[in-house]
Amino acid sequence: MVPPDPRPPVNYCELETEQRNPRTMELDRLSTEEILRVINQEDHTVPEAVAAEIPCIARAVEAIVRAVRCGGRVIYVGAGTSGRIGLLDALEWPPTFGVEPELVPVLIAGGSQATIGSAGPSEDDATAGAAEISSLGAGPNDAVVAIAASGVTPFVLGAVKEARRRGCTVIGLCNVPGSPLAQAADIPITPVTGPEVLTGSTRMKAGTSQKMVLNMLSTTAMVRLGKVYSNLMVDMSPSNKKLAARAQRMVAQATGLDSGASGRLLDEAGGSAKVAIVMALAAVGREEAERLLERADGLVRPAIEAGVAPIAKSENISGDEGCGR
Repeated sequence: MVPPDPRPPVNYCELETEQRNPRTMELDRLSTEEILRVINQEDHTVPEAVAAEIPCIARAVEAIVRAVRCGGRVIYVGAGTSGRIGLLDALEWPPTFGVEPELVPVLIAGGSQATIGSAGPSEDDATAGAAEISSLGAGPNDAVVAIAASGVTPFVLGAVKEARRRGCTVIGLCNVPGSPLAQAADIPITPVTGPEVLTGSTRMKAGTSQKMVLNMLSTTAMVRLGKVYSNLMVDMSPSNKKLAARAQRMVAQATGLDSGASGRLLDEAGGSAKVAIVMALAAVGREEAERLLERADGLVRPAIEAGVAPIAKSENISGDEGCGR
């Protein structure tokens, strides 16, 4: 159980995300096209805010990579819009990168019902956030990505406090530097997106920045973990006709083979685009391609290079810096 927070109550009026935007005071007087242009102009500031956080985002990527290599999980925690944005990113990991859904659990205030409706008072329940982390049996090999635009959401803060108690690495994504979430996180990521077009509506610029950061975290981590060759998602799960066609196209693009030959090679590789590419470019059979990939920690390019010019001894090419915090 998490004890009551001794800090004074949050003064929401002081939060950057709750301020009025001086550039949109006349919003209700504008024409449709003028409103759209104002929104678009404000959105242009978001990439710069995210770019300023790249050093922190890079640290977070390394923490995620370390967690996955050590058999841990990447646990997303959020409430309201922030929770749903986290869920959206997590749901894309399995089909895009071929990982098991259990690798990326998502904790949202109010549970599954909150994904299609309001979480209401659940967002204010710090004890519930802590209990969710506890129920997962979170530990030192896990990385927790906690998301809250304001950085003050009790459910998220309760989860973070319990995660830190259990030795997890906590990544805090919020839009208020110095907020309780930013202070509690091992790695704070705080893009300053400023007051919203619509006062307090953090589904707008703040939400856009969160989506951008999560795209960067998950995609870069998966590149580092060998789920990508060149710019191809070679561990993608071909679970429908469109994705099966994409897998065949990826093999053709990576190897220079025509469509028919790449399809046959993909069949020989057991449906794995990654294995098929190594088979073609290292000129080896399926069993050897799988062995080369295993030795290369799943990284396609080093596996190909090892197959073309075998090295005398095994090298650690994963960049593994050790498990735990």
